Formats: sequence, C-alpha cells, structure tokens
Amino acid sequence: MAFILALDFGGTKLAAATVNIGSRKWLGYERRLSPGSADASTDLEIMRSLIYSLLHDTKPAAIGVSFGGPVDASTGTVRLSHHVAGWENIPLKGLLEEEFGVPVGLDNDANVAALGEHRFGAGQGYDSLFYITVSTGVGGGWILNGKPWRGAGGMAGEIGHIVVDPAGPICLCGKRGCVERLASGPYMAQNVREILEKVDALAASRRVLPRRQRGEVLRRLVGDNLELLTGQLVSEAAAAGDDLAKEVLHKAAWALGVGIGNVANLMNPQRFVLGGGVMKAGEDFWRVVRQVARETALLEVDFEIVPAVLGDDAPLWGAVAIASIMVEALKFSVE
Repeated sequence: MAFILALDFGGTKLAAATVNIGSRKWLGYERRLSPGSADASTDLEIMRSLIYSLLHDTKPAAIGVSFGGPVDASTGTVRLSHHVAGWENIPLKGLLEEEFGVPVGLDNDANVAALGEHRFGAGQGYDSLFYITVSTGVGGGWILNGKPWRGAGGMAGEIGHIVVDPAGPICLCGKRGCVERLASGPYMAQNVREILEKVDALAASRRVLPRRQRGEVLRRLVGDNLELLTGQLVSEAAAAGDDLAKEVLHKAAWALGVGIGNVANLMNPQRFVLGGGVMKAGEDFWRVVRQVARETALLEVDFEIVPAVLGDDAPLWGAVAIASIMVEALKFSVE
C-alpha cells in the first residue's frame, strides 16, 4: 500500500513519521532533539538518519515537510531559521527530491499545522479557520475556502507581530508591544524575570527584604535562580496562586485576545484554533483570551476559539496533508 513520509524541522526538535495514505495511524515515528550547537548541516544529517531508520529500503509516494521558519512554498526554498544557523536560502525541496526521487511539498510550520488541524483535527468540517501557535513565538496559518492562504509573499498569518500595546516592551522584530512580545513563553519568562530583578535591586538598595516577596511561588520553582524561568513555569505558578505570575499571564492572554479580536474583524474566519504551549496555560488564560477577543471584535462578527487537538504532531499531520494533496493531484492528472 502507498504511504506518506512526513517531516518536521522544528526549532528545537526534528521528527519524521510514515503513514499509509488515508490512515490515521502512524506506521513509524522517530523524534530527536536538535543539539544546542546545531546548524543546518547537523539538522539535515539527523533528519536523514531518522528517515532511513523508517524507510527500510521502501519508497514513499510523496514527502510532506514542515519547517520552523520562513519558506518560499512555491520554490521549496527555506529562507532562514530564527533558531538554527545556516538555513539561509537552502533548497530543501530540491535536496529531498534529488535524494529520494519522489514529489516533495514544503511550507512553514504554522501553515502546515493549520492544514493538519483542518484535515485531521479541530478544523474538520470548517471552510475557514485561523490556526495560532503560542510557544517559543506566536505564529499563525490560514485556511480559507478549504485551502491554505499564504499571502502575496508567503507571510500571511503573522499575528504575533500585530501591535496591541504601542507603549509596550520592544520585540525582537523591532516594534513595541507585539502580541508575541507579550504572549510567547520566553517573553513571559523574561517579563517576570525583569520585574523580580527590579524588586531584588530595590530591596538591596534599601538593605531590607519586603515582608512578603513578589513571585514567591516562582522563586520557589526555580530555587531563586531566575535564569531558569520558562513560560511553562509561569503558567504553573499562576495556577498555584502566585500573584506576579497571574499578572503576567493575564497580560499575555489580553494581548492574544486583542490580536484575535482584530483578526476576527478583518477576515471573519469561522474558527480560531490555538495550539502550542498555550494548551497548558490553564482555564483562566483561556477565559481571558475568549473574553477580550469577544470584547474587541464587533458584535456582529461570529467566531469560536477552540484548542487544537493534534498537539505537537500538528505539523507532522499537516505534512501528511501536503503530501496527500500532491498524490491526489498526480492521480487526477494521470486519469
């Protein structure tokens, strides 16, 4: 039976899987973390080893690829990776087609995950949806009229860089108060860290300790080593009642809600599907996101905000969808 090979080049992990066409169960699945010192060559070699451990001298009908960074889907070229060096202008589609001799489809991870949720997850049965991933960054992918929509230059869906607080902190992109700067995991951790460092500096200058330190739960979770703070720990501390963690998490949910409400006004999708680390943020986070989005959008604009159901495998299932579409197109052209 014909099968698909799905690949996920993430910022910190690499994954590969095989699945029979039309099936919802992996034939094989391999995953490995990318070393902290990795470059494009390292990632390619690791992925190659994962692929060959799955194929066992067999040949897929097609390969679908999700890449964690900007790509030119029309040419199959990776523009760059924000997390791994050496990916600038790498013709990944061409490299894979040359080595394995089958059609290859490639897109960025948000677009691919959107397609995965549309075909296999929370977007089944909907013609329009906007998939948002909230983790290391905040990205988005569109499905319009049942098909991916990438925009004129392939940059559609960048909800992470909608400015919601012009007086807010500076984002990596250079603007102030972007959704990503307030809502992504690393930035939430940075915001908490900066507040606690100011508290400590003030206490040291006065040579006294406050009766009750801010962020007590956060400090306990990291043993007072603020460099160990992560977005996940902020969520855990908020759930445990830490006032500072709750404040930062509320601001993140507010920023995401404002972004979603504005997108709802602009494009009016039926569903917003949220995935990534946000899945573990807790019910209060989801309540604030939904409330603020509803308050931001026009009353006449109807939409839902739901959690993704494919989890970390959304990019892989999206890669399956990309490859399946190519196989279907080839069958149609032959017929």
